[in-house]
Amino acid sequence: MVERDTGCENDDVDTADPTAPTVDDLEALRGRLTGYCYRMLGSAADADDAVQETIIRAHRALDRFDSSRASLSTWVHRIATNVCVDLVRSARRRELAIHLGPARTSATSADLGAPLPADRFVEPIPDARIITATDPAEIADQRQTVRLAFIAALQRLAPRQRAVLLLREVLSFSAEETAEILETTVPAVNSALQRARARIAEARPEPTEVFAPDDPDQRRLLHDYLTAFEAHDIEALTRLLRADARSSMPPFAWWLDGRDSVLAVLAASDACVGDRLLPVPINGSPGFGQFRADGDGMLRPFALVVVEVRDGGIAHLITFLGSAERFAEFGLPDRIDPGPDEL
Repeated sequence: MVERDTGCENDDVDTADPTAPTVDDLEALRGRLTGYCYRMLGSAADADDAVQETIIRAHRALDRFDSSRASLSTWVHRIATNVCVDLVRSARRRELAIHLGPARTSATSADLGAPLPADRFVEPIPDARIITATDPAEIADQRQTVRLAFIAALQRLAPRQRAVLLLREVLSFSAEETAEILETTVPAVNSALQRARARIAEARPEPTEVFAPDDPDQRRLLHDYLTAFEAHDIEALTRLLRADARSSMPPFAWWLDGRDSVLAVLAASDACVGDRLLPVPINGSPGFGQFRADGDGMLRPFALVVVEVRDGGIAHLITFLGSAERFAEFGLPDRIDPGPDEL
């Protein structure tokens, strides 16, 4: 608040600019910033830290914001970009398990080996935190750009290429706005965008169907998978998985390639017998919270599972072991009471 002396005693006048941005205006950008920082970093926790740091820096510098030079969103995304680029430069590249080594092929591959550090893998994130659109077509576009395969492909880009691709093609900033954010020129932005597109094409993230929760065929497929998994019905699962289906289990590099390998391992183990699944959207894809009985028979959080669907069949099952502590973040309960026949 600024006070001005009008020459009259006790006549202080508030001359604060009513159009100046406020902390509430910064908070209104949090969802959009979270989606941007998550795509940049591939980690939900790192994205939270980056967004918080961005808002703190922006709040401290609000008095220096010049609306004649850039919009508030452009200005704040410049801060977020600087934060993320600094983090990316000091971090190792995050991957999917399928990029970390050859697949196992038989039931004996149930030996997962030693877990890798968590920062080797792309982390899952709830749709509710990164899908900010309300228009159905925009929601579908946002789901495609937070798929785990796309996030992993982004991590192969140089930090500024990554930023250019996201700012131009995901967040729809103009070339001029992107140049302002990156403090560079429009030709440099266009050149970086061209290189980023070429690198993404080389990475070839696997195509998947756009997740449509109201689509009856997808609903039926996911319901049938849930039913077959909970019943440990290998014959039913055989009909639901594609012949080229994959299964992976971060934080292990272990993964399986092909329906026969996936089902052979599942059939050879009773580890999942009695487990229950609750549907939850994850990374723009269908997913489940997997619950497993504890020593008292109560079903407790065990793992988050992402299901990728292609051409009407299940193409990839990604089970994030060690993710039980994140269930509340995904709106999942901390337990499921077993039914009378499960006691």
